[in-house]
Amino acid sequence: MASPRKKQFPLRIDPEVWAEVEKLAAQELRSVNAQVEYLLREALAKRGRRVAPARPPPAEEAPD
Repeated sequence: MASPRKKQFPLRIDPEVWAEVEKLAAQELRSVNAQVEYLLREALAKRGRRVAPARPPPAEEAPD
């Protein structure tokens, strides 16, 4: 389930690039979505654009 705080958008990407992102995500034990966000944050940091670290979603309350 997507986080309600995250922006959703369709992404058109070359199949070869997508395959490499999938492989990298598997190697680093991330979902492909998390890997794409990680790579974007890394690219932004290399260009001097710092983005605050992603916050974990709020804990759900356990039913009584």
